[in-house]
Amino acid sequence: MRYYVALVHKDPESAFGISFPDLPSVFSAADDEEEIVPNAVDALRLWAADEELPVPSSHADILARADVRQELKAGGFLIRVPLIEDDTRTVRANITMEAGTLAAIDMAAKERGLTRSAFLASCARKEIERSA
Repeated sequence: MRYYVALVHKDPESAFGISFPDLPSVFSAADDEEEIVPNAVDALRLWAADEELPVPSSHADILARADVRQELKAGGFLIRVPLIEDDTRTVRANITMEAGTLAAIDMAAKERGLTRSAFLASCARKEIERSA
């Protein structure tokens, strides 16, 4: 998993704008603060589906850029955006958990038409991307 730095800015009467200093042609927007990270993750994933992503710059390298410093002075802020790269390989994993939790997982997976593994993988991805 890699993390990319995104620059978030907001003008009065507008949505939050999201850009990536490492990826000049990747943009997104969010009407609400809660949508910033999920929308940034979506933008990264869409770009990664078609293009090879560069190695992410360090936080220090991002802060050294004059254009980024100017945006920060104007009220912008930086966030880390996780990118879980898609890999079609499957790997078997053995996990241990409390029986009641496992029963609840199985019930939730069945309600959604998913296998236990697919449900757990989906939940883990969402939690990782949300907690950035």
